[in-house]
Amino acid sequence: MAARAYWKGHLRLSLVSIKVELFSAVAHADEIRLNQIHKPSGKRIRYEKVVPGIGPVDTDEIVKGYKIGKDEYVVLEPEELDEIKLESRETIDLVQFVDHCEIDPRYFEKPYYVIPADEEVAAEGFAVIREALRDTQKVGLGQMASRGRDYVVAIRPCGEGLLLETLRYADEVRESDKIFEAVPDIKVDKEMKELAEELISRKAKPFKAENFQSGYTEALRDLIEEKRKSGAVSTSGGKKASKDDGKVVDLKEALKKSVSKGKSSKSGSGKSSKRKTG
Repeated sequence: MAARAYWKGHLRLSLVSIKVELFSAVAHADEIRLNQIHKPSGKRIRYEKVVPGIGPVDTDEIVKGYKIGKDEYVVLEPEELDEIKLESRETIDLVQFVDHCEIDPRYFEKPYYVIPADEEVAAEGFAVIREALRDTQKVGLGQMASRGRDYVVAIRPCGEGLLLETLRYADEVRESDKIFEAVPDIKVDKEMKELAEELISRKAKPFKAENFQSGYTEALRDLIEEKRKSGAVSTSGGKKASKDDGKVVDLKEALKKSVSKGKSSKSGSGKSSKRKTG
């Protein structure tokens, strides 16, 4: 089944405007969703919308409200909310350019793939913008409106296409200062830091997302399949994860043992453990 575009419109850089389409970069097809079931009957739990002291209510009697005090709400009618909804902007204007590292990771929200619309003119303009961003190593910033709200967006090259990421607004990101105040101010031991740096250096390698799998998702899928086939779950013969026995761990000794373990396993592999210098 072909992917459906999330948004269609124009991407504009000054006087250059090209037709583009956005597609979600996140897949939910493999996500396992569980429903609440009434165990005695095996039927799915359904929820009724009720008002305390009144009981179930009809959908057309429900409006939205903003809480201003105990049992006090500013009631907002559907037509009032419709009036302030933003019309979907058909154009994303690239109004500023920054280095990718300038954007705090906390601001990134959702990624979308951007491709040119099916026409030669759009494809050529798209390629020009993509390669210009790639050569300058910049990210384009702009705004778009979709489904009633507006977004700040960051656009950068991604393979043969572009990657658009919606960004959170400044007031949506919680400041860390007050939370980090609880972190003790500790003078780091030089030897311990060097041992930790050596461990980090040994385990440093390019990131590959496929190397990380969700153990919970796999176990849940196996459990569901086993229950589906037999209705019973066999006892696992695997080892249980050991619990903390409460012993105080000597951090420096643990680091030293980790470094020594890494050296022994490396030498035992039959490869030279000499480091390249220079």
